[in-house]
Amino acid sequence: MLFQQLINGVSIGSIYALIASGYALIYSLLGFSNWAHGEVAMLGAYVAWAGAVSLRLPLLPALILAVASAGLVSVCNERFFYRPIREHRGPTVFLMIAAMGLSTVFQNGAMLVFDAKYQRYPFTLSIAPVSLWGARIDGESLVSLLVSALALIALEWAILKTKFGLGVRAVASNSRTAGLLGIPVNRILLMVFLLSGFLAGIAGFFLGLKYNVYPTMGNVGLKAFIASVFGGLGSVRGAIAGALVIGIIEALVAGYLNSGLRDLITFSLLIVILVFKPSGLMGVTVEEKA
Repeated sequence: MLFQQLINGVSIGSIYALIASGYALIYSLLGFSNWAHGEVAMLGAYVAWAGAVSLRLPLLPALILAVASAGLVSVCNERFFYRPIREHRGPTVFLMIAAMGLSTVFQNGAMLVFDAKYQRYPFTLSIAPVSLWGARIDGESLVSLLVSALALIALEWAILKTKFGLGVRAVASNSRTAGLLGIPVNRILLMVFLLSGFLAGIAGFFLGLKYNVYPTMGNVGLKAFIASVFGGLGSVRGAIAGALVIGIIEALVAGYLNSGLRDLITFSLLIVILVFKPSGLMGVTVEEKA
């Protein structure tokens, strides 16, 4: 029973990690929490569902469509909403307010366009469940866990081993100095938003496949934000670790106590972290962002 709940927690935690890593990347560069990030995942899931229903797309093309559309939405958010605020030297809180507005607009827009009813993808994963030490892992959880792990490994490699990653770390350290040294700050920001959108698209697709697609499914971004705070805002590794911990805690609470207590425990954990260790699990400071 315990191992089964741990597997369930890691499975959902890996999806949280995809969104949380996007939060961490954007925070490390711009210093604000992108509250619209969960809705980017939601829109990716809806576009994939619409393509699967209207065009009869199979699973893999639908996943690619979800990733591409979420990446496009994320880039548009930066280019048309966040960048003008930055160029007018608006305070950081304006970026957060704009993100909150976008979140509300996307949720209500999805209700108008797609209706508020829960939707299911017209396909399923035809993969037999896997038994491991008495625990049963269904095909959807197994594939989502593997795809999420590969995406997060690729993200870590891109940040640590590529020229793009070097630019991200330079901008995260000091964007003005990076610009003076010839680093294309706006291009780096666009690429980070694109990458974050790709990760959100993967998360939205597998959330829709595992549960349902609905306008408020982007609220899962709050769990990802808590994971980012728990791991240390601005740290991608911290966000991933925090997401896995949150997923495991929720699975244990649902398995041994009551599923209705999951949000209570999760948000209580957020308050405890903010009060006693606001720097997060990995003790991130401004100099250690990204």
